[in-house]
Amino acid sequence: MSLDFILYQNTLRAWLAALIVATAVYLGLAVAKRLLLRNLGLLAQRTRNSLDDSISEVVGHTRYFFMLLAALYAGSRILVLPNAAVGAIRVLAVVGLTVQAALWGNALIGAFVTRKMRRREADQESATTVGLIGFVMRLLLWSVLALLSLDNLGIDITALVAGLGIGGIAVALAVQNVLGDVLASLSIVLDRPFEAGDFIIVGDAMGTVERVGVKTTRVRALSGEQLVFSNADLLGSRIRNFKRMYERRVVFGIGVVYQTPRGQLEQIPNLIRDIIQAQDGTRFDRSHFKSYGAFSLDYETVYYVLDPDYNRHMDIQQAINLAIFEQFENQGIEFAYPTQTVVLEGVPARV
Repeated sequence: MSLDFILYQNTLRAWLAALIVATAVYLGLAVAKRLLLRNLGLLAQRTRNSLDDSISEVVGHTRYFFMLLAALYAGSRILVLPNAAVGAIRVLAVVGLTVQAALWGNALIGAFVTRKMRRREADQESATTVGLIGFVMRLLLWSVLALLSLDNLGIDITALVAGLGIGGIAVALAVQNVLGDVLASLSIVLDRPFEAGDFIIVGDAMGTVERVGVKTTRVRALSGEQLVFSNADLLGSRIRNFKRMYERRVVFGIGVVYQTPRGQLEQIPNLIRDIIQAQDGTRFDRSHFKSYGAFSLDYETVYYVLDPDYNRHMDIQQAINLAIFEQFENQGIEFAYPTQTVVLEGVPARV
């Protein structure tokens, strides 16, 4: 049989060329997938970033049905086919590409959610929020791809998109406060200004974060009650996170009486410096004769505690205060306290 034999409006040569092209495309995609997975796996072992892991996850979700449809579409471009066959192949290609794109996007979202949940494995509430965010992202992804697929298939989606837009605006206006808190929750989860277990101060309220929910954040106050903050209001406030403190700056002052000799006044900063440097976990900054007070000569001292724990800070400050008291007592330096001298004139002396 000659290669010029006509079969369904195409020569055998054309059918053979279409078969070769389809086979080459399929094998090329399959080999490319295997090579990419192997190289990305080796790269992931040498690096600590999550980008290569995410790309590997996406490539791994490339399905063989998509490769087969891509090969079929490439081979069909060589042939002269009836309009019905061309339309059927186009529909299969669009649907296959849409499904494959959805699988790629779903894998990328899944990698993101898994990474965030792994970081918050002890924080169940944040993990729940991340899971909800992943669901919303998947819903949006599949909705957009479905609309694009319908549009590529020649279906007029203008009315559908307009209806969804109007409906979305109406829903957004009805639940704008809730949506604001949900978006604030997303910001907290992603940006992590605080997390469960952190001690924070918001305005005049302070306490330990217990739970970061979808709409509210729960904080346990020092006095025992639970404080409930709206996520949107919380992010609109200035938050002081003491859990993120690496060291604590401490400033304290003392005063001595005006009758203190000048030599002792000059030695007091050195004495305080030696006492602070003798404490473990501290870094001395400065100590100066600051000012003349109403009834005392005032000194100001600054040092750092290299530990954010408040109890540790108070233990060190107590040790410093006791050591200063002992040194002053040994050297005869008197602490000042509020006094007032009354001078009487014109009063006759008693006999």
